[in-house]
Amino acid sequence: MFSFELEATCGAARAGIFMTPHGPLPTPVFAPVGTQATVKAVEPRELRELGATLVLSNTYHLYMRPGDELVRDMGGLHRFMAWDRPMLTDSGGFQVFSLGELRQIDAHGVTFRSHLDGSVHRFTPEKSIQIQHNLGADIIMCFDECPPPLEREVVRAACERTHAWARACLDEHVRSGDPHRQALFGIVQGGIFEDLRAESVETLVALDFPGYAIGGLAVGETKPQMLLTLEQTVPVLPADKPRYLMGVGSPEDLVNGVARGIDIFDCVLPTRVARNGSALTRRGRINMRNLQYATDSAPIEEGCTCYACANFSRAYVRHLVKAGEILAHQLLSLHNLHLLLTLMREMRAAIMDGTFPDYAQEFLANYQPTGKKAKAPPVA
Repeated sequence: MFSFELEATCGAARAGIFMTPHGPLPTPVFAPVGTQATVKAVEPRELRELGATLVLSNTYHLYMRPGDELVRDMGGLHRFMAWDRPMLTDSGGFQVFSLGELRQIDAHGVTFRSHLDGSVHRFTPEKSIQIQHNLGADIIMCFDECPPPLEREVVRAACERTHAWARACLDEHVRSGDPHRQALFGIVQGGIFEDLRAESVETLVALDFPGYAIGGLAVGETKPQMLLTLEQTVPVLPADKPRYLMGVGSPEDLVNGVARGIDIFDCVLPTRVARNGSALTRRGRINMRNLQYATDSAPIEEGCTCYACANFSRAYVRHLVKAGEILAHQLLSLHNLHLLLTLMREMRAAIMDGTFPDYAQEFLANYQPTGKKAKAPPVA
Protein backbone atom coordinates (compact mmCIF):
# COMPACT_ATOMS: atom_id res chain seq x y z
CA MET A 1 0.00 0.00 0.00
CA PHE A 2 2.97 2.33 0.49
CA SER A 3 5.36 3.51 -2.20
CA PHE A 4 7.23 6.72 -2.99
CA GLU A 5 7.75 7.88 -6.56
CA LEU A 6 10.05 10.81 -7.25
CA GLU A 7 8.48 12.77 -10.12
CA ALA A 8 10.93 15.65 -10.52
CA THR A 9 13.91 17.34 -8.93
CA CYS A 10 15.16 20.91 -9.21
CA GLY A 11 18.47 21.17 -7.45
CA ALA A 12 17.91 19.55 -4.07
CA ALA A 13 14.15 20.27 -4.15
CA ARG A 14 11.93 17.28 -4.92
CA ALA A 15 8.38 16.62 -6.10
CA GLY A 16 6.96 13.18 -5.54
CA ILE A 17 3.96 11.02 -4.69
CA PHE A 18 3.71 8.92 -1.51
CA MET A 19 0.97 6.33 -1.90
CA THR A 20 -1.07 5.53 1.23
CA PRO A 21 -4.20 3.48 1.99
CA HIS A 22 -6.17 6.75 2.08
CA GLY A 23 -4.95 8.01 -1.26
CA PRO A 24 -1.91 9.59 -2.89
CA LEU A 25 0.06 12.23 -1.00
CA PRO A 26 1.73 14.71 -3.40
CA THR A 27 4.94 16.14 -1.99
CA PRO A 28 6.24 18.53 -0.85
CA VAL A 29 3.36 18.71 1.62
CA PHE A 30 2.46 20.62 4.78
CA ALA A 31 0.32 18.89 7.41
CA PRO A 32 -1.95 21.03 9.61
CA VAL A 33 -1.73 19.82 13.20
CA GLY A 34 -4.85 18.39 14.83
CA THR A 35 -3.34 17.60 18.21
CA GLN A 36 -6.50 16.25 19.83
CA ALA A 37 -8.16 14.92 16.66
CA THR A 38 -9.09 18.41 15.51
CA VAL A 39 -7.27 21.26 13.81
CA LYS A 40 -8.22 24.05 16.20
CA ALA A 41 -11.03 26.31 14.92
CA VAL A 42 -11.09 24.57 11.50
CA GLU A 43 -13.62 21.97 10.33
CA PRO A 44 -12.53 18.90 8.34
CA ARG A 45 -14.77 20.17 5.53
CA GLU A 46 -12.81 23.43 5.50
CA LEU A 47 -9.49 21.57 5.46
CA ARG A 48 -10.62 19.71 2.35
CA GLU A 49 -11.73 22.97 0.74
CA LEU A 50 -8.31 24.46 1.53
CA GLY A 51 -6.70 21.53 -0.28
CA ALA A 52 -5.10 19.90 2.76
CA THR A 53 -3.99 16.36 1.95
CA LEU A 54 -2.42 15.32 5.27
CA VAL A 55 -3.18 16.07 8.93
CA LEU A 56 -1.25 15.18 12.07
CA SER A 57 -2.65 14.08 15.42
CA ASN A 58 -0.83 13.50 18.69
CA THR A 59 -0.34 10.12 20.32
CA TYR A 60 0.27 11.43 23.84
CA HIS A 61 -2.78 13.70 23.97
CA LEU A 62 -5.15 11.13 22.44
CA TYR A 63 -3.85 8.45 24.81
CA MET A 64 -4.58 10.76 27.75
CA ARG A 65 -7.97 11.84 26.40
CA PRO A 66 -10.26 10.25 25.19
CA GLY A 67 -8.05 7.13 25.11
CA ASP A 68 -6.65 5.23 22.15
CA GLU A 69 -8.82 2.17 22.81
CA LEU A 70 -11.96 4.29 22.61
CA VAL A 71 -10.76 5.73 19.30
CA ARG A 72 -10.12 2.18 18.05
CA ASP A 73 -13.58 1.07 19.15
CA MET A 74 -15.12 4.07 17.35
CA GLY A 75 -13.63 2.88 14.07
CA GLY A 76 -10.20 4.51 14.23
CA LEU A 77 -9.02 8.08 14.02
CA HIS A 78 -10.11 8.67 10.41
CA ARG A 79 -13.72 7.86 11.20
CA PHE A 80 -13.61 9.44 14.67
CA MET A 81 -12.64 12.87 13.30
CA ALA A 82 -14.28 12.50 9.86
CA TRP A 83 -11.05 12.80 7.88
CA ASP A 84 -10.84 10.52 4.84
CA ARG A 85 -7.41 11.56 3.55
CA PRO A 86 -3.92 10.54 4.69
CA MET A 87 -3.11 11.02 8.35
CA LEU A 88 0.05 10.96 10.47
CA THR A 89 0.47 10.46 14.21
CA ASP A 90 3.62 11.35 16.11
CA SER A 91 4.94 8.97 18.76
CA GLY A 92 4.22 11.10 21.82
CA GLY A 93 7.93 11.31 22.54
CA PHE A 94 8.27 15.07 22.19
CA GLN A 95 5.31 15.72 24.49
CA VAL A 96 6.53 13.25 27.13
CA PHE A 97 10.03 14.69 27.15
CA SER A 98 8.69 18.24 27.36
CA LEU A 99 7.05 17.39 30.69
CA GLY A 100 10.35 18.17 32.44
CA GLU A 101 10.25 17.20 36.12
CA LEU A 102 7.04 15.24 35.56
CA ARG A 103 8.93 12.50 33.69
CA GLN A 104 11.75 10.03 34.37
CA ILE A 105 13.75 8.37 31.57
CA ASP A 106 15.36 4.94 31.66
CA ALA A 107 16.78 2.59 29.06
CA HIS A 108 13.43 1.05 28.27
CA GLY A 109 11.05 4.01 28.26
CA VAL A 110 9.69 6.98 30.17
CA THR A 111 7.55 7.15 33.31
CA PHE A 112 5.58 10.37 33.58
CA ARG A 113 2.71 12.14 35.30
CA SER A 114 -0.27 13.30 33.32
CA HIS A 115 -0.49 17.04 32.69
CA LEU A 116 -4.25 16.65 33.22
CA ASP A 117 -4.58 14.99 36.63
CA GLY A 118 -1.10 13.96 37.79
CA SER A 119 -1.75 10.24 37.33
CA VAL A 120 1.31 8.08 36.60
CA HIS A 121 1.79 6.51 33.17
CA ARG A 122 4.59 4.83 31.25
CA PHE A 123 5.50 4.97 27.57
CA THR A 124 7.81 2.39 26.06
CA PRO A 125 8.56 1.95 22.36
CA GLU A 126 6.14 -0.96 22.31
CA LYS A 127 3.41 1.04 24.09
CA SER A 128 3.74 3.95 21.66
CA ILE A 129 3.35 1.63 18.69
CA GLN A 130 0.37 -0.15 20.26
CA ILE A 131 -1.36 3.21 20.79
CA GLN A 132 -0.66 4.25 17.21
CA HIS A 133 -2.00 0.93 15.95
CA ASN A 134 -5.23 1.67 17.81
CA LEU A 135 -5.42 5.18 16.37
CA GLY A 136 -4.90 3.83 12.85
CA ALA A 137 -3.07 6.68 11.07
CA ASP A 138 -1.43 5.95 7.71
CA ILE A 139 2.01 7.17 8.83
CA ILE A 140 3.17 6.43 12.37
CA MET A 141 6.42 7.36 14.10
CA CYS A 142 9.03 5.56 16.16
CA PHE A 143 9.24 6.52 19.83
CA ASP A 144 12.34 8.67 20.21
CA GLU A 145 14.05 10.99 22.65
CA CYS A 146 14.16 14.65 21.58
CA PRO A 147 17.05 16.24 23.53
CA PRO A 148 18.25 19.85 23.76
CA PRO A 149 20.13 20.16 20.44
CA LEU A 150 23.29 21.94 21.68
CA GLU A 151 24.56 19.64 24.47
CA ARG A 152 26.70 17.01 22.80
CA GLU A 153 26.83 14.35 25.51
CA VAL A 154 23.12 14.67 26.22
CA VAL A 155 22.44 14.34 22.49
CA ARG A 156 24.73 11.33 22.18
CA ALA A 157 22.93 9.49 24.98
CA ALA A 158 19.56 10.38 23.46
CA CYS A 159 20.69 9.01 20.09
CA GLU A 160 21.65 5.69 21.65
CA ARG A 161 18.22 5.38 23.27
CA THR A 162 16.47 6.54 20.09
CA HIS A 163 18.26 3.88 18.03
CA ALA A 164 17.50 1.09 20.50
CA TRP A 165 13.88 2.20 20.70
CA ALA A 166 13.61 2.33 16.90
CA ARG A 167 14.53 -1.36 16.73
CA ALA A 168 11.97 -2.13 19.43
CA CYS A 169 9.32 -0.10 17.62
CA LEU A 170 9.96 -1.93 14.37
CA ASP A 171 9.81 -5.33 16.09
CA GLU A 172 6.50 -4.42 17.75
CA HIS A 173 5.08 -3.02 14.51
CA VAL A 174 5.89 -6.22 12.63
CA ARG A 175 4.69 -8.40 15.51
CA SER A 176 1.34 -6.77 16.29
CA GLY A 177 0.52 -4.42 13.42
CA ASP A 178 0.05 -4.42 9.67
CA PRO A 179 2.98 -2.83 7.81
CA HIS A 180 0.78 -2.73 4.70
CA ARG A 181 -1.79 -0.56 6.50
CA GLN A 182 0.53 1.74 8.46
CA ALA A 183 3.98 3.00 7.44
CA LEU A 184 6.40 3.31 10.36
CA PHE A 185 8.96 6.11 9.93
CA GLY A 186 12.28 6.26 11.75
CA ILE A 187 13.37 9.53 13.40
CA VAL A 188 16.92 10.82 12.95
CA GLN A 189 18.34 12.60 15.99
CA GLY A 190 21.77 14.11 16.67
CA GLY A 191 21.20 17.76 17.56
CA ILE A 192 23.40 20.13 15.57
CA PHE A 193 26.30 17.66 15.43
CA GLU A 194 27.10 16.42 11.93
CA ASP A 195 28.80 13.18 13.00
CA LEU A 196 25.97 12.22 15.37
CA ARG A 197 23.39 12.92 12.67
CA ALA A 198 25.35 10.82 10.17
CA GLU A 199 25.60 7.98 12.67
CA SER A 200 21.86 8.20 13.36
CA VAL A 201 21.07 8.07 9.63
CA GLU A 202 23.33 5.06 9.12
CA THR A 203 21.75 3.18 12.03
CA LEU A 204 18.17 3.87 10.97
CA VAL A 205 18.68 3.29 7.25
CA ALA A 206 19.97 -0.17 8.10
CA LEU A 207 16.49 -0.91 9.52
CA ASP A 208 14.91 -0.03 6.15
CA PHE A 209 11.99 2.13 7.24
CA PRO A 210 9.60 3.32 4.46
CA GLY A 211 10.37 6.95 5.39
CA TYR A 212 12.62 9.02 7.63
CA ALA A 213 11.96 12.03 9.82
CA ILE A 214 14.47 14.59 11.01
CA GLY A 215 13.67 15.34 14.63
CA GLY A 216 15.29 17.51 17.25
CA LEU A 217 15.30 20.74 15.25
CA ALA A 218 13.43 24.02 15.87
CA VAL A 219 13.83 23.25 19.59
CA GLY A 220 16.49 25.76 20.65
CA GLU A 221 19.08 26.07 17.91
CA THR A 222 19.42 29.12 15.66
CA LYS A 223 17.95 29.21 12.15
CA PRO A 224 21.43 29.07 10.55
CA GLN A 225 22.25 26.03 12.70
CA MET A 226 19.01 24.34 11.65
CA LEU A 227 19.63 24.98 7.95
CA LEU A 228 23.25 23.80 8.17
CA THR A 229 22.10 20.62 9.91
CA LEU A 230 19.62 19.99 7.10
CA GLU A 231 22.32 20.57 4.49
CA GLN A 232 24.51 18.00 6.23
CA THR A 233 21.81 15.43 7.00
CA VAL A 234 19.39 15.33 4.05
CA PRO A 235 21.96 14.27 1.40
CA VAL A 236 22.82 11.09 3.30
CA LEU A 237 19.17 10.01 3.62
CA PRO A 238 17.86 7.56 0.98
CA ALA A 239 16.72 9.39 -2.14
CA ASP A 240 13.92 6.88 -2.72
CA LYS A 241 12.19 7.45 0.65
CA PRO A 242 10.18 10.48 1.85
CA ARG A 243 11.91 12.92 4.21
CA TYR A 244 9.93 14.57 6.99
CA LEU A 245 11.08 17.63 8.97
CA MET A 246 9.15 17.54 12.24
CA GLY A 247 7.56 20.59 13.84
CA VAL A 248 8.68 23.19 11.30
CA GLY A 249 6.20 25.35 9.41
CA SER A 250 6.83 29.08 9.10
CA PRO A 251 6.67 30.27 5.48
CA GLU A 252 10.41 30.91 5.20
CA ASP A 253 11.21 27.56 6.84
CA LEU A 254 9.01 25.73 4.35
CA VAL A 255 10.80 27.35 1.41
CA ASN A 256 14.23 26.77 2.92
CA GLY A 257 13.32 23.18 3.83
CA VAL A 258 12.06 22.31 0.35
CA ALA A 259 15.21 23.89 -1.11
CA ARG A 260 17.22 21.40 0.95
CA GLY A 261 15.24 18.31 -0.06
CA ILE A 262 12.51 17.99 2.58
CA ASP A 263 9.22 16.41 1.46
CA ILE A 264 6.89 16.58 4.50
CA PHE A 265 6.37 19.28 7.15
CA ASP A 266 4.01 19.82 10.08
CA CYS A 267 3.60 22.64 12.60
CA VAL A 268 1.07 24.16 15.00
CA LEU A 269 2.25 27.65 14.02
CA PRO A 270 -0.53 28.73 11.60
CA THR A 271 -3.36 28.02 14.01
CA ARG A 272 -1.47 28.95 17.17
CA VAL A 273 -0.53 32.44 15.98
CA ALA A 274 -4.08 32.84 14.65
CA ARG A 275 -5.40 32.40 18.19
CA ASN A 276 -2.99 35.13 19.26
CA GLY A 277 -4.33 37.51 16.62
CA SER A 278 -1.55 37.19 14.03
CA ALA A 279 -1.74 36.61 10.30
CA LEU A 280 0.92 35.03 8.12
CA THR A 281 1.50 36.77 4.79
CA ARG A 282 3.94 36.54 1.91
CA ARG A 283 5.78 39.53 3.31
CA GLY A 284 5.90 38.44 6.94
CA ARG A 285 3.70 38.15 10.01
CA ILE A 286 1.29 40.94 10.96
CA ASN A 287 -0.38 41.55 14.31
CA MET A 288 -4.05 42.24 13.74
CA ARG A 289 -4.34 43.89 17.17
CA ASN A 290 -2.36 46.86 15.92
CA LEU A 291 -4.23 50.18 15.85
CA GLN A 292 -3.22 50.81 12.25
CA TYR A 293 -5.77 48.20 11.10
CA ALA A 294 -8.73 49.71 13.00
CA THR A 295 -10.06 51.53 9.94
CA ASP A 296 -8.32 49.51 7.22
CA SER A 297 -10.77 48.35 4.55
CA ALA A 298 -8.24 46.10 2.79
CA PRO A 299 -8.26 42.30 3.24
CA ILE A 300 -5.75 40.62 5.51
CA GLU A 301 -3.50 40.16 2.47
CA GLU A 302 -4.01 41.73 -0.93
CA GLY A 303 -4.41 39.11 -3.65
CA CYS A 304 -5.23 36.27 -1.24
CA THR A 305 -8.23 34.17 -2.29
CA CYS A 306 -9.02 32.58 1.08
CA TYR A 307 -12.53 32.92 2.56
CA ALA A 308 -11.38 35.51 5.12
CA CYS A 309 -9.70 37.76 2.56
CA ALA A 310 -12.50 37.38 0.02
CA ASN A 311 -15.16 38.57 2.46
CA PHE A 312 -13.77 40.61 5.35
CA SER A 313 -11.62 43.67 5.99
CA ARG A 314 -8.66 44.05 8.30
CA ALA A 315 -10.82 46.42 10.35
CA TYR A 316 -13.43 43.71 10.88
CA VAL A 317 -10.89 41.03 11.73
CA ARG A 318 -9.17 43.40 14.17
CA HIS A 319 -12.54 44.11 15.79
CA LEU A 320 -13.13 40.37 16.24
CA VAL A 321 -9.65 39.91 17.72
CA LYS A 322 -10.07 42.79 20.17
CA ALA A 323 -13.54 41.58 21.14
CA GLY A 324 -12.29 38.05 21.78
CA GLU A 325 -14.72 36.55 19.26
CA ILE A 326 -14.21 32.93 18.22
CA LEU A 327 -14.70 33.94 14.59
CA ALA A 328 -11.35 35.76 14.76
CA HIS A 329 -9.61 32.43 15.46
CA GLN A 330 -11.51 30.78 12.64
CA LEU A 331 -10.83 33.43 9.99
CA LEU A 332 -7.15 33.85 10.84
CA SER A 333 -6.63 30.08 10.99
CA LEU A 334 -8.25 29.67 7.56
CA HIS A 335 -6.08 32.44 6.14
CA ASN A 336 -2.83 31.15 7.65
CA LEU A 337 -3.44 27.58 6.52
CA HIS A 338 -4.48 28.78 3.06
CA LEU A 339 -1.17 30.60 2.72
CA LEU A 340 0.99 27.63 3.72
CA LEU A 341 -0.94 25.10 1.65
CA THR A 342 -0.83 27.43 -1.36
CA LEU A 343 2.93 27.86 -0.94
CA MET A 344 3.37 24.09 -1.00
CA ARG A 345 1.37 23.77 -4.23
CA GLU A 346 3.32 26.62 -5.81
CA MET A 347 6.65 25.09 -4.82
CA ARG A 348 5.62 21.71 -6.19
CA ALA A 349 4.66 23.34 -9.51
CA ALA A 350 7.96 25.27 -9.61
CA ILE A 351 9.92 22.05 -9.04
CA MET A 352 7.98 20.31 -11.80
CA ASP A 353 8.68 23.06 -14.34
CA GLY A 354 12.29 23.67 -13.26
CA THR A 355 11.85 27.20 -11.88
CA PHE A 356 12.13 26.51 -8.14
CA PRO A 357 15.41 28.45 -7.55
CA ASP A 358 13.82 31.60 -8.98
CA TYR A 359 10.65 31.03 -6.98
CA ALA A 360 12.55 30.56 -3.71
CA GLN A 361 14.82 33.55 -4.31
CA GLU A 362 11.91 35.86 -5.08
CA PHE A 363 9.84 34.68 -2.12
CA LEU A 364 12.63 35.02 0.43
CA ALA A 365 13.74 38.38 -0.97
CA ASN A 366 10.28 39.79 -0.18
CA TYR A 367 9.65 37.97 3.10
CA GLN A 368 10.58 39.67 6.38
CA PRO A 369 10.29 37.23 9.31
CA THR A 370 11.87 39.54 11.90
CA GLY A 371 12.11 42.86 10.15
CA LYS A 372 15.03 41.75 7.99
CA LYS A 373 14.78 40.24 4.56
CA ALA A 374 15.43 36.50 4.48
CA LYS A 375 18.32 35.37 2.36
CA ALA A 376 17.63 33.14 -0.60
CA PRO A 377 18.73 29.53 0.01
CA PRO A 378 21.64 27.92 -1.76
CA VAL A 379 20.13 25.39 -4.14
CA ALA A 380 22.37 22.64 -5.44
